[in-house]
Amino acid sequence: MSRLQDKVIIITGAAQGMGESHARLCLQHGAKVVLTDINAEKGAALAAELGDNALFIKHDVTNEQDWQQVIEQTEAHFGPINVLVNNAGITMAKSMLETSLEDYRRILEINQVSVFLGMKAVVPSMKKTENGSIINISSINGLVGGAIGYTDSKFAVRGMTKAAAIELANYGIRVNSVHPGVIATPMIMQGDTKDAVEQFAKSIPLKRVAQPEEVSGMVLFLASDDSTYSTGSEFVVDGGLTAQ
Repeated sequence: MSRLQDKVIIITGAAQGMGESHARLCLQHGAKVVLTDINAEKGAALAAELGDNALFIKHDVTNEQDWQQVIEQTEAHFGPINVLVNNAGITMAKSMLETSLEDYRRILEINQVSVFLGMKAVVPSMKKTENGSIINISSINGLVGGAIGYTDSKFAVRGMTKAAAIELANYGIRVNSVHPGVIATPMIMQGDTKDAVEQFAKSIPLKRVAQPEEVSGMVLFLASDDSTYSTGSEFVVDGGLTAQ
């Protein structure tokens, strides 16, 4: 069953990791997907592999002009936008005393400001469809404490989601946040980090880390018409970690 047949979807940070996983699953369900990323080489190669219903656009998510170009190119190529997945983000594991103002502003620009810019930019196009869905990828650190900067930005994504959901409901646009726990991406499942992650997994109620596809399944639900009465809510994918 094609749950996203002909829906036009933009996914940021889609050249690899969870963004790539989201793109693959959305395409499998009939969507037309625009992959954006700062990494042009990987992004273009992935779009070429995925076929005619995938388009790559190089994109700095902190740049307002870039956002306008993404919207314009998407509409020109596929038509009005049904879904935006604000997936791009970075992590930072410094202590507060080690974090410079430049460090702090950089993580807020990428993790928080980009979400504001994306939501603002996509609304005029989504108004044409009257059934838009904005999916903001936060983290369990948007629910509980973690590293300074990263936690702050992910809590902000959660709050912006609620504010936008109320404001955009009149246009038929839903806005929700997804809160992944520990995900088995290539970045963490290698070397010493892999050993630490596998040890930590023992403390998760389900006794394992998630695969990227498990987060993508939640994105699919929120992008589809299966979630038409869900807005302003948090959807947690953490194996029970924050329930403890």
